[in-house]
Amino acid sequence: MNTELMEALTILEQEKDISRETLIDAIENSLINACKNHFGKADNIKVIMDRETCDYSLIQEKKVVETVEDDVEEISLTNAKMIDSKYELGDVVQIPVESKSFGRIATQNAKNLILQKIREEERKVVYDQYFEKEKDIVTGIVQRYVGKNISINLGKADAMLTENEQVKGEVFQPTDRIKLYVVEVKNTTKGPKIVVSRTHPELVKRLFEAEVTEVKDGIVEIKSIAREAGSRTKIAVWSNDPDVDPVGACVGMNGARVNSIVNELRGEKIDIINWSDNPAILIENALSPAKVISVMADPDEKTASVIVPDYQLSLAIGKEGQNARLAARLTGYKIDIKNETQAIESGELPADYMEMPMEDNYDSGYAEEEYTEGDYAEEEYVPDDLELFEE
Repeated sequence: MNTELMEALTILEQEKDISRETLIDAIENSLINACKNHFGKADNIKVIMDRETCDYSLIQEKKVVETVEDDVEEISLTNAKMIDSKYELGDVVQIPVESKSFGRIATQNAKNLILQKIREEERKVVYDQYFEKEKDIVTGIVQRYVGKNISINLGKADAMLTENEQVKGEVFQPTDRIKLYVVEVKNTTKGPKIVVSRTHPELVKRLFEAEVTEVKDGIVEIKSIAREAGSRTKIAVWSNDPDVDPVGACVGMNGARVNSIVNELRGEKIDIINWSDNPAILIENALSPAKVISVMADPDEKTASVIVPDYQLSLAIGKEGQNARLAARLTGYKIDIKNETQAIESGELPADYMEMPMEDNYDSGYAEEEYTEGDYAEEEYVPDDLELFEE
């Protein structure tokens, strides 16, 4: 039993996650390669290796001939009979080969062949491991800044968080543990290249899947996400179970679930809204927290005209247009927002609208009338005095 070789194979199998069979095949190939370097050819060399004990032997097969022309593949009848008197012309003699007789160069080449195979298998194992995590999140440990990029240790491999995939304002210290979204895993000659991101919208989705059981189980679906990394994210959720409130499930008791995700995103605000197949209702929800009077949506043109109270206009648009911009991305509609005064001037609201009682304006259904299924504007309306927010 070759105890030393068995121990070496066991350690490599455990630490590098390389199968014993692969390592044994590499050893066999290296022995044949050593024979080729030593004898000049190895077509008549056989390696016999016991998979259990790791004992091995090298056999050189030579044909018995009367006149030897190639002493690597042939043996004279006289020499064959010295080995065993039963041999005759045409027989094949099996001669043991001592690997100790190999020269230094042949031995070094065999060693390099084994090491090369180990490195190749190690890269393959790491690639396969992280390829399975593509489009998913991983936890990494910050190592150091390399220029404006950040080197991240993912365990068996390192990744580089490039400047473009970093959230502006986020500063990390060495040994910080952070969540990353694996965008792509490429197989290169130097090992797997793992492209990770902190800005990708799918990072938020995966964090909700990890934190919210209902999302992971498929009871609650995240239908759409719009994100401006580091500032605000809007997600639209839908429940496949009428007894489960999708927004409540994502928020959690006292906001525990969503706060956990906000903390991981370093304070990024998250708006969670109810998804609706009715685009008018969806757009109203998407403009939250602003109140909406009416929505006229054109599904064919993917445009919508929204009217909000005068005092809600700035809230609906948001700082630097962020709220309207995210709502447009979330819904896929170009959204034109007007206040009541502008809507009256353009004729979209009756001239005496402002004189109506409050309950007539809001409760008795100007907005509800617009939300009737199929009751959408047939023509796209683009005002001259208000910016059109689009994805």
